[in-house]
Amino acid sequence: MTGLGEDVPQTAGAIWRRTVPVWAGLTALLVATLSLAYVPMGRFGIVVSLGIAAAKAGLVVVFFMQLRKPDPLLRLTAFASLIFVAFLLTIIFAEVLTRAPPTRPGTVMPRSAPDMPGLGQRAF
Repeated sequence: MTGLGEDVPQTAGAIWRRTVPVWAGLTALLVATLSLAYVPMGRFGIVVSLGIAAAKAGLVVVFFMQLRKPDPLLRLTAFASLIFVAFLLTIIFAEVLTRAPPTRPGTVMPRSAPDMPGLGQRAF
């Protein structure tokens, strides 16, 4: 007995009893997301949306990725992937913050749609 859940009976009823409440929670969070999309909340809209998204991600991680089991390799893999995503987001934000402003002299901007030339011609 290693504590990884091998001794848990895997009957259809046990599987349904574990997954239906998680599905109901995810569905409730989906309904909350859809209904709050039409509520004018100003600056707090993004905060509420990200909170709901974090709750959904937490449910998926804990129940469907089975991170509540004490398997150290599974938790290490999840932690490594989280670090990797944080690294990628850091690179993306650093790249966006170091871009030249579009009004700087010498910046090439595409023309608007009505002024676009015909096929085979340069758009800049």
